[in-house]
Amino acid sequence: MQDTINILIIEDDEDISRLLCNIVSKNGYSPKPAYSGTEAMVYLESEKWDMVLIDLMLPGLSGEEILENVTSKSNVPVIIISAKLETQSKINALRAGADDYITKPFDIEEVSARIDSCLRRYRFLRAVPTENQICQKDIVLDSDTKIVKVNGKLLKLTAREYEILLLMLSSPNKVFTKANLYESVWNEKYYGDDNTINVHLSNIRNKLSKANPNEVYIETIWGMGYKLKT
Repeated sequence: MQDTINILIIEDDEDISRLLCNIVSKNGYSPKPAYSGTEAMVYLESEKWDMVLIDLMLPGLSGEEILENVTSKSNVPVIIISAKLETQSKINALRAGADDYITKPFDIEEVSARIDSCLRRYRFLRAVPTENQICQKDIVLDSDTKIVKVNGKLLKLTAREYEILLLMLSSPNKVFTKANLYESVWNEKYYGDDNTINVHLSNIRNKLSKANPNEVYIETIWGMGYKLKT
């Protein structure tokens, strides 16, 4: 029997919160609403979650503060659902570790599909064979524990970042186009959303560089895509 999938929904608007809870329930998961950043922190610190949905404009702690807290302590998938339409807001959230960003007003079926897609990728990662360990330069990725170390230092990655790095490490000589990366990791058709790929790759590169500033791990092949620098 499959364990219950618990999803924390942090949304201060009661009607939207109720709608999101209904979507989560109809998908077969267990929702828990939180109506402020402060209330959300209580649940985050006292319970384990399989996914977190976050509105950015919250009373108490902001959605950005909640996102930073979640991504700094775990690789639990996070979807931002916000009325902030500015591209920079989306970029900032993705850079901070969000796995997806949905703008309000949203389509119910789209939210449902994105939740399923994100959880499917997350469950896949947890099911990778325990003996798998991939090494490249001083990168060591343990697919059992989902721990990545670089230069002996623990690398804190979001679920999406981990998937991208795992994909590239699995085929170290392959040049990956943005479409390759997006369709493999997001499991959706790529329609030229460069920002999403650019932000996630930038995050990975920055984290790798901080762990070992003397090494270059991912190179850009102009006009083609990206590959590991071997």
